[in-house]
Amino acid sequence: MSALDGQPELLRIGEVARRAGVTTRTLRYYQEVGLLAPATTAGGTRMYSSDDVDRLRRILELRDVMGFDLERIRIVLATEDRLAQLRAEARRGTSQERRREILDEALELNARVQDEVREKLGVLEGFLAELRAKEHLYREIIAEISSRPAS
Repeated sequence: MSALDGQPELLRIGEVARRAGVTTRTLRYYQEVGLLAPATTAGGTRMYSSDDVDRLRRILELRDVMGFDLERIRIVLATEDRLAQLRAEARRGTSQERRREILDEALELNARVQDEVREKLGVLEGFLAELRAKEHLYREIIAEISSRPAS
């Protein structure tokens, strides 16, 4: 928050890019594809809130740590957004019936993200199997070379 007026601090695109270690082009692209939605001034300047910066950090985590492509990132973010909405609704107080509906939907959303993670794990396990096969081949070649008399 700004100390003078009590308003949340908003950052310009360059400052957000610098802090996150990405380019301004990356931020614009994430906005173009709907992953980020910063506020825009009348003059067209993008202004990022702390929530926008948190969302960017999550995008980068999903991209860099999890290795997710943009479509998987979109699915995870949409799921997390919906879960946040459901949590807020549940906190406001709901009937038992509606609470059950919320939990059923949360389970369904959770399962959808688990499917995405399992699919990614399958790709990674396939890659790991290829690496292990190459390792085995390299070891066989080393053993073959080692068993030959030196020339």
